[in-house]
Parts: sequence; structure tokens; C-alpha cells
Amino acid sequence: MEIVLLTALGVGGATVFGSLIGFIFKKISHAFSDIVLSFAAGIMLAAAVLGLIIPSLEYGGKFNLLIAVAGIFIGAICLTLIDKLVPHLHSLVAPEKADEGAANLHKVLLFVSAIAIHNFPEGIAAGVGFGSGDTSGALLIAGGIALQNIPEGMVIIGPMLAAGVSPKRTFICALITGFVEVIGTLVGYFAVSISSVILSFALAFAGGTMLYVISDEMIPETHSHGSERGATFALLIGFCVMLVSDYILG
Repeated sequence: MEIVLLTALGVGGATVFGSLIGFIFKKISHAFSDIVLSFAAGIMLAAAVLGLIIPSLEYGGKFNLLIAVAGIFIGAICLTLIDKLVPHLHSLVAPEKADEGAANLHKVLLFVSAIAIHNFPEGIAAGVGFGSGDTSGALLIAGGIALQNIPEGMVIIGPMLAAGVSPKRTFICALITGFVEVIGTLVGYFAVSISSVILSFALAFAGGTMLYVISDEMIPETHSHGSERGATFALLIGFCVMLVSDYILG
């Protein structure tokens, strides 16, 4: 349990760590952000497949394949519905447009809420990995999610400061978004202890949410600022790093 709690704090703390970098370097180039985010996307892609979806097939009895497929799509559908209710990063506050006046403060509040809501299923994905009993695989999954959280934490600082939010309140908002992920990790860990069928579904559900985030948000974001080639290779490197790590630890 101790390692789960420490990992939960690490995953949530990655957002806070990224926000601290955002305070130091308020203007981070798109090229650098895209490379880091693409590398994280590669890590998460391998983690979703190797650490969540494939292991989900080991549980659930004779309906394991059906349960896994259903979990993937239901996970993606849930995030689609969340996106309909609360748009995510790229559709709310663009850093270059963050100085357009007081009305932007409302957008920033939605912006922070969106990050918090999206962090919850990512936390569940980390917790579910531990619930499967594969500690090394769970740590790799959590590491991939944490890597993704660092650039996300970095990019929330500039828009909030530009919208008139004080540095203290900006940091508190970053803490809240990270704390949501801690809660999600613990929820995911305890939820899968009920039965193998639930574990199978939960693993696939978490994998589906990660695939959705990668395809719907991370790849489009990293391929929209002129750094497509570098972003593509960064994703491949991240994927292979996860693949090698899984092979060595497996």
C-alpha cells in the first residue's frame, strides 16, 4: 500500500513539478513542449497496450476479450462525454491569446477544471495497474502518466498569470489538479480488488482512456506547431523506451 500511495503522490506531484518549471520559464517554446509531450505520448501508448490492455485479457474468464474491448470503448466514450461538458487544454486558453482581458479569467477557471477532470481517469489508470498485482508494470504506467503531467503543468502557468490570477492562487490551482490525480490513483487501486472481471474491465477502461487522450489531445497538440517530424520521432523513442523497459523488467 505504501508504494501505491507514494506513486499516487508522484503522479500528482508531476503536475506540480511542471507548474514550478512554468513559473521559472514562463515562455516555453512550442518545439520543446511538443517534443517532451510526444515522448510522454509514446510512453503512455506503450503503457496502455503493454501494461493495461494486454494484461486485461488475462482476467475476466471466458468473456475476457469481450470485456476488454468493451472496457476500451467505454473508457474512450466516457472521456468523449467529459470533453463535451468541459473542453480540454487546446480548446480553451491558448498562451498567445491569454492577454485578451478580464473575460479570460472565466476561461481560465474552466481551463483548470478541465485539467482536474481529465486527471482523474489518468490517476485511475495508474491505480488499476497496481491492482493487477504487476508492480513493475504499474510503475512504468505511472511513470508514463507522470511524464505527460510535467509539460501539462508547465503550460497552465502562463495563461493563468496573464489572466490576472496571482502566483499564489495559480500554484494552489496546480496543487488541486495534482491532488485529483492522487485521489484517482487510490480509487483505481481499491476498485479492482473486488473481482477479476472488474479488474479486466478496469484495466481495459484505463487503457481506453489513455488511448483517447493520446489520439484526441496529445498527438494533435504536438503536430500543430511545425514540429511534426521531431514530435513523431519523440513518440517512437518514448514507445521504444517503454518497450525495452517492459522487456527487461518482464
